[in-house]
Amino acid sequence: MIGRPASTRRLQFSFRAQQGICFLLLLCFGFSVAALAQSGGQLRFCLRTEPKTLDPLLVDDEASLSIRYLTGGVLLRANRHTQDLEPELAESWRVSPDGKKITFKLRHDLHFSDGTPFSADDVAFTIKRLTDPALHSPVGDEFRAAGNAVTAQVIAPDQVSVTFPGPIVGIDRIFDELVLVSAHSTRKEAAVLGPFMIAEYKAGSSVLLERNPYYWKKDPQGRRLPYLDSIHIDIQPNRDVEMLRFKRGELDLINVLDTDYFDRLASSAPQLVHDAGPSLDSDFLWFNQVVTAPIPDYKRGWFRSTNFRRAVSEALNRGDLARIVYNGHAQPAVGPVSPSNKFWFNSNLKPEPYNPQAALDRLKADGFHLQNGVLLDSGGHPVEFSIVTNAGSKPRERMAVLIQEDLGKVGIKVNLVTLDFPSLIERISQKFNYEAAILGFRNVDIDPNGQMNIWMSSAENHAWNPQQKSPETVWEAEIDKLMRAQAETSDAKKRKQSFDRVQQIVFDEAPFIYLVNLNSLSAVSTSVAGANPVILHPQTFWNAERLILTGTATAKR
Repeated sequence: MIGRPASTRRLQFSFRAQQGICFLLLLCFGFSVAALAQSGGQLRFCLRTEPKTLDPLLVDDEASLSIRYLTGGVLLRANRHTQDLEPELAESWRVSPDGKKITFKLRHDLHFSDGTPFSADDVAFTIKRLTDPALHSPVGDEFRAAGNAVTAQVIAPDQVSVTFPGPIVGIDRIFDELVLVSAHSTRKEAAVLGPFMIAEYKAGSSVLLERNPYYWKKDPQGRRLPYLDSIHIDIQPNRDVEMLRFKRGELDLINVLDTDYFDRLASSAPQLVHDAGPSLDSDFLWFNQVVTAPIPDYKRGWFRSTNFRRAVSEALNRGDLARIVYNGHAQPAVGPVSPSNKFWFNSNLKPEPYNPQAALDRLKADGFHLQNGVLLDSGGHPVEFSIVTNAGSKPRERMAVLIQEDLGKVGIKVNLVTLDFPSLIERISQKFNYEAAILGFRNVDIDPNGQMNIWMSSAENHAWNPQQKSPETVWEAEIDKLMRAQAETSDAKKRKQSFDRVQQIVFDEAPFIYLVNLNSLSAVSTSVAGANPVILHPQTFWNAERLILTGTATAKR
């Protein structure tokens, strides 16, 4: 957040009175920045979990997303500060009038990090691999919105077109997430076009990124970017350790800061913390509805019941979650769109009010009843289930405890299980050996097309029941239809109507029980010049290629 000077008139007066001094200072500052830019240095921060994959086309977790952002080259990039789409590897692009085809003019003389030349062949190769059904690419879900037959045609070494079977609104924006891979390099996905490349990966310990010697960007003075020599990323799930190292100067930033740490740091060093306001992110609870999951049939019956899910939603006190867990740095959530996404948010929806009696009434309609304070289903089974979440996330662990207390008031027994992130992901996305989970999605796009990989019933991240061959419920079939409809029309009003209806269905059916929308909280050392935290991921290092470390940081190490 940038504040206004306390006295604008005084600032103007000082400038006029001391033009000579200011000119000298500017010269010195320019020299200082040039020296700093050439000095390199190593930026240090932590990831809370192990990256699931280093293949940019298979990314669907936050840690892997961060690595992909720092190393991957894209044709177009949504500026995380302005949210405007900007040319990257493509110097220009043109969308056909029917919205089915986009043609890119590529920059010349670019190379992957191993020296392999970049050309239109690489774009075509990436599209072909991305849309291969056998790959199961989460990124590919956005490209399959209008069907599976997405094709790329090489027109010239520096020109390529991508054609979709149906019109895609905002077709250019989906390329922000498409990291290009080489068709010819022997290093395959390890050959990258971004500002940094992976130099070393120690599983469970750290990732070392080094400057890509072939990176194409330069600053206005003609100096080659990035300024940094390297980025050292530790894998550290313990927030206490992360904060201690940040205070000691061993880390330069904390990309997502928990509220307790934010408030403590703000009281002692307010210049280090940043609250960018309500983010696009949310945390939510969901139940396992996979038919083949190794859970009892009677429990699957609960989880697949809309009344059961809505009753659980009504029994949760979201105001307490925002106030107690997040110290007011969060708001009760409504659905898949944060209110900060003003255009796409369905303003007719309000957070589910806390109403335990309404929850019990809804459960009775499904044959549940209370007996000695215990909720029983129609078959006499006590209602009990386990919630899994990632170990080391104190906010989610605290939310789980409050949810356990809230549901206990309506006779439901909840058991809490925390798992390391790889084990958690394996359970919820591969073995489906869980009953309920608390996690969240990190939104990197304000457009609904960015959520194709969640809402399409065939999608990988359709977490409660992923990769359906055909929609298993009427309401999922309607969502599929609506998501395709909003993606295929250029009429903003019609798109808004379609996605408003999606949000209404999600509210009514509660496949995800949305809990809170978080504020974007971060911490950045004063030794890092050029940082400008934003609400979109990656909040603090979205402009990593232009970050500069001062001599203070180097001296501390």
